[in-house]
Amino acid sequence: MLALINNQEINLSKPIDISIPLTNTEENPIAWYLEKPEIEPVKVGDWIGKVSEGKSSTNFNNIFFNPHGHGTHTECLGHITRDFYSINQCLKKFFFTAELISVEPKNSNGDLVISKEQIENGLNGKTPEAIVIRTLPNIEGKKHKKYSNSNPPYLAEDAAIFIRESGIQHLLIDLPSVDREEDEGKLLAHKAFWNVKDISNLNEDARLDCTITELIFVDNMILDGSYILNLQIASFENDATPSKPVLYTILNVEL
Repeated sequence: MLALINNQEINLSKPIDISIPLTNTEENPIAWYLEKPEIEPVKVGDWIGKVSEGKSSTNFNNIFFNPHGHGTHTECLGHITRDFYSINQCLKKFFFTAELISVEPKNSNGDLVISKEQIENGLNGKTPEAIVIRTLPNIEGKKHKKYSNSNPPYLAEDAAIFIRESGIQHLLIDLPSVDREEDEGKLLAHKAFWNVKDISNLNEDARLDCTITELIFVDNMILDGSYILNLQIASFENDATPSKPVLYTILNVEL
């Protein structure tokens, strides 16, 4: 099925899913010092909500997880503000032009950091609505990695400022955070991207409609370049939600 999105023709029957599924196994990625997610059947007396147990006509599970630490998730600026802002209220559009770039974080004072120069070179003058950052080396183990206490790569503050000033509204990355794991609560890249100057008194030009999506995985078979992004979220009234970003190859030049 062909569709015209943002003046670009795409084939809806060929989605490229760049999300990581949530499971209750050791295969699930984990960040922020959490245990693995829990997916368990409801138990009421001797009744168990699991068809294979022979006492239920349906599978009926409770799920306990944290969107920030257990897989692909999309967050709004409510993640860092004193006042409550919901991703479900901030994100009202779901299709965007997107540019996929691959970067190898460079050593900076013992950390691996994505620089402004790398982002600028990757975009090469393009101004999409969304940027998708794939870090190198890109290995399958990212989908199962235990990130806690590993000091993963992160985005330099000036790189986040450059992304904001380029007019990019949606930032997607295959890391657990755009900021350093231990940064004394500075959250420099988060604040720079959302243009949040004071977490207690939100400035008028803060970017309420912009999002950050973390812990994606972009297969090596997917080429750098321009796509249409469908950013699918669950309707959580929370600062963040599990999400399913999907890319579509553009079939035509801009009409």
